[in-house]
Amino acid sequence: MLYGAMKVSIGGSLKLAFRPWVEGLEHVPAEGPAILASNHLSFSDSFFLPAVLDRKVTFVAKAEYFTTPGIKGRLTAAFFKGVGQLPVDRSGARGAAEAAIRSGVEVLEGGGLFGIYPEGTRSPDGRLYRGKPGGLARIALATGAPVIPVAMIDTEKIQPPGKVVPKLMRPGIRIGKPLDFSRYQGMEGDRFIQRSLTDEVMYEIMKLSGQEYVDMYATAAKRQIAEAAKREAEEEKAAKAAAKEAARHADRPAGKGDTDEGGHAA
Repeated sequence: MLYGAMKVSIGGSLKLAFRPWVEGLEHVPAEGPAILASNHLSFSDSFFLPAVLDRKVTFVAKAEYFTTPGIKGRLTAAFFKGVGQLPVDRSGARGAAEAAIRSGVEVLEGGGLFGIYPEGTRSPDGRLYRGKPGGLARIALATGAPVIPVAMIDTEKIQPPGKVVPKLMRPGIRIGKPLDFSRYQGMEGDRFIQRSLTDEVMYEIMKLSGQEYVDMYATAAKRQIAEAAKREAEEEKAAKAAAKEAARHADRPAGKGDTDEGGHAA
């Protein structure tokens, strides 16, 4: 009931304001379990995708969104529950991954749609990064649910980092044909199979999105970007300090102690 109300209010508002275009809606089954595996460009991806679907789609979200105290915290928790997101404790990486897998399996065993971002985090620069092999593959192989590749397009341009007011523009959503991995049934514990399945899904997402593919994890790319920014800031700080010191020496008048090699005042 709450999801339906949120879908009408939030989903309707998003569609009215941004008018997202959609291709491939016919690939989402009218009933039964399915996994929507999408690229991840923006926080808003988890709102735009459900907004264009007739069925409820469930994602996982960090537990902090559901446990913050106070009125604001309760409203935030109600909002995330209302848009179909489940809390997952991310305090431990391994525990968080296992919790997300269990949540996905439960949703699919109940005949629902489960949304997942194989990259594990938002792309730091709009490119498509290597999919993490554990979550998507294990959920797909444990349930036998088809995997539907999804490409979110231009959602990162609506509200770039640092921008408070979103830009009114039309994002896109391309939904591909369902992928059947029944040939791997019973092999969910095989890391090679997990990697193969994930790479196949990422390749389909790349074709749908047109993104440049980077064969590294987005989390590693974010660390590199943060380290590069830190080095640049330190170099800029050092350059400013050197320029300030040089200016101080240039402005200092000749005086006692400032002599040339012959002992005369400079």
